[in-house]
Amino acid sequence: MLKNSKVTLGIPHNEPVTESVADLLTLAEPLDYKSSQMSMGLSPGAQPAMGKGLMPSPGDEEGRPAWNSKLQYILAQVGFSVGLGNVWRFPYLCQKNGGGAYLVPYFILLILIGIPLFFLELAVGQRIRRGSIGVWNYVYPQLGGIGVSSLMVCGFVGLYYNVIIGWSIFYFFQSFQYPLPWAECPIRVVNGSQAITEPECEKSSATTYFWYRQTLNITSTIEDSGGLNWKMTLSLFAAWLIVCLAVIRGIQSSGKVMYFSSLFPYVVLICFLVRGLMLKGSVDGIAHMFTPKLEKMLEPQVWREAATQVFFALGLGFGGVIAFSSYNKRDNNCHFDAALVSIINFITSILATLVVFAVLGFKANIMNEKCVVENAEKILGYLNTGVLSHELVPPHVNFSHLSAVDYQEIYGVVKTVREDTFDQLGLDPCILEDELNKAVQGTGLAFIAFTEAMTHFPASPFWSVMFFFMLINLGLGSMIGTMTGITTPVLDAFPKIRKEFLCVGCCIVAFFCGLLFVQRSGNYFVTMFDDYSAGLPLTVVVILENISVAWIYDRVPCNMYSC
Repeated sequence: MLKNSKVTLGIPHNEPVTESVADLLTLAEPLDYKSSQMSMGLSPGAQPAMGKGLMPSPGDEEGRPAWNSKLQYILAQVGFSVGLGNVWRFPYLCQKNGGGAYLVPYFILLILIGIPLFFLELAVGQRIRRGSIGVWNYVYPQLGGIGVSSLMVCGFVGLYYNVIIGWSIFYFFQSFQYPLPWAECPIRVVNGSQAITEPECEKSSATTYFWYRQTLNITSTIEDSGGLNWKMTLSLFAAWLIVCLAVIRGIQSSGKVMYFSSLFPYVVLICFLVRGLMLKGSVDGIAHMFTPKLEKMLEPQVWREAATQVFFALGLGFGGVIAFSSYNKRDNNCHFDAALVSIINFITSILATLVVFAVLGFKANIMNEKCVVENAEKILGYLNTGVLSHELVPPHVNFSHLSAVDYQEIYGVVKTVREDTFDQLGLDPCILEDELNKAVQGTGLAFIAFTEAMTHFPASPFWSVMFFFMLINLGLGSMIGTMTGITTPVLDAFPKIRKEFLCVGCCIVAFFCGLLFVQRSGNYFVTMFDDYSAGLPLTVVVILENISVAWIYDRVPCNMYSC
């Protein structure tokens, strides 16, 4: 606690202690609170000693790193905000919440909530030129805990987020073979001579088996750790090594990485879209996706999930946005930046949705055709054994080239005639709409549904390599922002620490903490952290950020603890 200031000694004073709210976004120099007598515990008139970890004065800020160009900065913000959630979370929410109708509340909330909050973080970071802790300390010294909270959330999210990058690295290297290792169920040799298909794989699918058994080798419960999965441990090490090399020199190195990691995913998404539109059934997927279910717009749940997605899509509350903008000049047009990055993020989500549902439409057609073939064989068996009469089959139906429409006709006739015993026949309706309605998200979309669809692509290894390399780049862009949200406030508080040592130390500690997620039970912990480590904390952080700027800055007078 401060000992000798006027406030703590109870001496009346009329000195102004803060600037106006409007001045926060102007070009006026900010109050250097850490160099003040009160924050240093000095007596009035005493001169501060240099080299004690003080915040640099405005003159010293000339030495602060800066972006080489405006393009580099924009790509960094885009790379941080556009992440894996745009590829596998937004399409799922769009499908779940009314298709094209979901875009209306999402866009409205993006304008009303997303862009203003994004602008707030850009403005305070650019104006004050500090990381998340220093920014909120400047707004009001007792609010530094907001920045600490952002830093902690970055740490928790970074731990499991890099595990997903590790999974993508594993699949990336597994894709350099033909056929793809998840294209077919493995064969087990029994009694030294008899070869049978793996029973567990037959009950599910080849992609599901490869994901849960050969990749994760998952245990049945979270209590059973099962020990380390060494394949995933090496993949996690590779992921942290890449992140460390990307951020080791601060924005000088990460900014250059962003040129590739931010732009390459767009090249892949456009290639996938063009290729997807050439596939049979892709139009069915896109039409299903954007067919609006307008009644959904009246449900509060749809608006809540749209607001949540806007919130997470822009990376609000993590501190990465503030950290990146703190390396800007104070006269940079952050109004334009906020609108531009937000719109790019929205367009990316739409592009990813088109790609996902073009591919899933193709997959749905493949699965529906498979369903028709399997059930046609059942009907032929019933016809040959006399269970069903040949008179039930329309004369124009050819079982050697049975279409989905013809099967639907036979299915309807049989269901009508054999209404009492129809369930015993075990026939499936094989409706394309049912396949399209099977919602998948997260790892289920990337590592099961999408990989299964790619096995049916011509030149499937090429597309698999492209897809997982895209996921690695999307994850890397977000991880660079997350790590910057951790290192920038630490470097601001302790300027004598070398960036290289701090980055390497953080990555080593994070790797060892991340071993929790590469046990055989690690997927359970990834799901747990994804559900609980960021949602509520980030909501609280952003609410406090708004209260701090709108109601505390320049409104709360000095007290015995702060000024």
